[in-house]
Amino acid sequence: MAEKDYQDLRALRCIIDRGSFVAAARELRVSRSALSETIRRLEDRVGIQLLNRTTRSVSPTPAGERLAMRSSSAFEEIDAALREANATSGDVAGPIRVHAQRLGYQLFLQSLLPGFVRDFPRISVEVQIDDAGVDIVSERFDLGIRLGELLEQDVIAFALQPPICQIAVAAPAYLDRHGVPDHPRELCHHLCLVFRWPGHAALYNWEFYENGAWFSVPVSGPLTFNDQRAALDAAIAGAGIAFWVESEVKPHIDSGRLVPLLTAYSEVFPGFALYYPRHRHRSAAVTTLIGAIRDAARR
Repeated sequence: MAEKDYQDLRALRCIIDRGSFVAAARELRVSRSALSETIRRLEDRVGIQLLNRTTRSVSPTPAGERLAMRSSSAFEEIDAALREANATSGDVAGPIRVHAQRLGYQLFLQSLLPGFVRDFPRISVEVQIDDAGVDIVSERFDLGIRLGELLEQDVIAFALQPPICQIAVAAPAYLDRHGVPDHPRELCHHLCLVFRWPGHAALYNWEFYENGAWFSVPVSGPLTFNDQRAALDAAIAGAGIAFWVESEVKPHIDSGRLVPLLTAYSEVFPGFALYYPRHRHRSAAVTTLIGAIRDAARR
């Protein structure tokens, strides 16, 4: 990529992210007129209008959005290379705020963060761990780890794992007393260990797959938790049927403490993803942590 092309595409991306020529010019440290000339030159070169301009706002045309999005992946790689070069100097510094669902933290941050802060002693990381549906933009988090199906709109996201599935499980002692359900609809006759998403009034309906479509089943039982690990512990103790990610229940299935149920009605869905706001400048510290998480997930 020629330097001029790189700078022009950077300018386009910055205008779209900031939503105005004035804000983009301020960030890029150029005059508004110079930035306008950059975009005019880029539009002449590609032969199509890239931005819709009014006296009060600016927005990308479909062609401009496609060009900016396709160039973003190249910028990510360039940023990663610069991050690696900068990291060798030990000068990366600053605060980072992260929001992570509990299981996402355990899988992708718990073992990574101690070594990360040793390698980058001038970076401080604040982590909020819960399953609440947080808007990371309004809450001023720099990045988050969340199930792919729960991601907010207008974010940059990278899958950290292949698709996953949830399965129902129960202890052998529970099944001896209450029998084995043959279909998810039969769960209404069983003691289910219920989950409530933090911040939600309604209980979580268990989701199954049949004849090419998802369907949900309302469940009830004597115990309700806001933490799936607590529900799993109760299932192991024989209190009822739990429903959680297959990878987390598999060790207990392999040991014989739990029995898988209704697996014919389980289907995969997007696993955990790393994501961050599209329209926000990322510091070198944030970019460094993003790279570390992605690199660890690839191993």
